[in-house]
Amino acid sequence: MQRNEKQELVGGLREKMSRAAIAIAVGYKNIDAAATVKLRKTFRENKVDYKVVKNTLARLAAKGTPLEKFTEGLDGPNAIILGYDDVVAPAKVLRDVLKEQGEKMTVKAGVVQGNLVDAKSLAALAEMPGLPELRGMLAGLIAPPHRGWFACSTRRAARSPGCFRPRPTRKRPPDGPAGSRGGVRFSTL
Repeated sequence: MQRNEKQELVGGLREKMSRAAIAIAVGYKNIDAAATVKLRKTFRENKVDYKVVKNTLARLAAKGTPLEKFTEGLDGPNAIILGYDDVVAPAKVLRDVLKEQGEKMTVKAGVVQGNLVDAKSLAALAEMPGLPELRGMLAGLIAPPHRGWFACSTRRAARSPGCFRPRPTRKRPPDGPAGSRGGVRFSTL
């Protein structure tokens, strides 16, 4: 690789690292070409960048970005996973890939919104609901009063228990003699 090619690669990687909300360094060994193609496709489908970069080039690209402390511990063959909008989605995709690959891939370090995290923290992050799930939960919290009213207002639902029904009319006892209400007599002068 020529010097100018390296500079272009470092510049492009620096731009991506400065935009990244999450970055994960993954060590790999003994992964065949077919598995690598499948990995790249899986990450691409989930809008996550997967780059295999030399450690020195990764360190140069990370200088001056929030990922600078993340690249200090890189050694051996590494891949860098970068996510931009949702910090949970890349962690979930990585969790699934790690289950599939087994011992061939290991998490070395990660940075989530500028904070250095370890493999356990990334595993906990992967268990959280992602941005689309959170939006759905929020919409579900807002919708029930309207949905409940609509469901109970339909003819079929009105016959089901738990929906509102008109109050049954009670027969009132007839008024007693003139001037009396409910058993209490008022006298007139």
